[in-house]
Amino acid sequence: MLIKNVYLENHREKTDLLIRDGKFEKIGPNITPLEGDEIIDCNGSMVLPQFIESHVHLDSALTAGDPRWNLSGTLFEGIACWSERKDKLTKKDVMDRAREAIRKQARNGIGHVRTHVDVTDPTLVAMEGLLELKDELKDEVNIQIVAFPQEGIMSYPNGTTLMENAAKMGADVLGAIPHFEFTREYGVESLNFTMKLAEKYGLLVDVHCDEIDDEQSRFVETLAARAYESGLGNRVTASHTTSMHSFNNAYVSKLFRLLRMSKMNFVSNPLVNTHLQGRFDTYPKRRGVTRVKELLEAGINVSFGHDDIFDPWYPLGDGNMIDVVHLGLHVCQMMGYEEIMNSYKLITHNAAKTLNLGDTYGIKEGNPASFIVLNADNFYNALNEKKEVLYNFTKGKLIAQTSPAKKETLF
Repeated sequence: MLIKNVYLENHREKTDLLIRDGKFEKIGPNITPLEGDEIIDCNGSMVLPQFIESHVHLDSALTAGDPRWNLSGTLFEGIACWSERKDKLTKKDVMDRAREAIRKQARNGIGHVRTHVDVTDPTLVAMEGLLELKDELKDEVNIQIVAFPQEGIMSYPNGTTLMENAAKMGADVLGAIPHFEFTREYGVESLNFTMKLAEKYGLLVDVHCDEIDDEQSRFVETLAARAYESGLGNRVTASHTTSMHSFNNAYVSKLFRLLRMSKMNFVSNPLVNTHLQGRFDTYPKRRGVTRVKELLEAGINVSFGHDDIFDPWYPLGDGNMIDVVHLGLHVCQMMGYEEIMNSYKLITHNAAKTLNLGDTYGIKEGNPASFIVLNADNFYNALNEKKEVLYNFTKGKLIAQTSPAKKETLF
């Protein structure tokens, strides 16, 4: 297969991509095809590595309003709604909804997904269903599964056992939710437990950390210290960290030294956290998104996630990462030209570091031919004009395509 006349990332010279046996064999201008090669002339469209969803909950996807709507819009009512919905879970239910959500993601250019799966359920049925779906879709989408204790580890009956059972079943990543534990001591204990369990089974770590407006919620410092002391470093991710929005600047200055030393990753979820946070404020209302701009300027890796797709925490969502970036740039005040042009990295290269994908991610000769074609010549225009993902390829296999919308002005 030969992909012709594309702009690779934001480069200003057109190039071609020659694909053989699911890999990029040659990248350069004016490549001559062999007889029988399929040729796709992209006429100056942009090519990027596949988008990466760094943080989503596929087990709860497409359940908004079932059994009831989250009327307060708070994280905590969302957890309560989901706790009621869990009673209806079956493996088929989980797999059918998650499969449909992944199809939405694929149409929007996603090829790698890290999904958090609730393991505060004695049956672990959601974990079983997502593991089976991961295998079913392995040729289309790469799925990482996080064992996520939605109702806590130390505060939920047999929480430690359920976490270890999920690790034995095949989870790729271990999670925690220290700010939701009954006490601060339980929160710290949950982090210590998760880190030790990750070391025991050789797994990654991704913690829902300080997803609260309480400026006294500072579990991020404990997680960073454990990442640094254990040597797990960039195998550890702190998701959300919305309380950092409310930290005083003197404390942040001290904290950032530790964050740099820890080498851990951060995931921000602008869509969902601007919706959930600040619910207990009158005015002024906090934006409730972590300090993305400052983290990036400090050389700390940050990626963006969608978080929820039409579920008890977020009543909208189509799995479109361009929506996430668009709002994220606004709410984080990252609207400089170069910031906008390079913002695709928040859902590609930065996210690849978060998922620990290694050198096989990216468009270069010898790598798997997993990429997307955007209907724009650079990412600024793609974002500004909400352009479509025309093609989504996984290892040379077309997994989704879109015909561009036709718009006419009649005056």
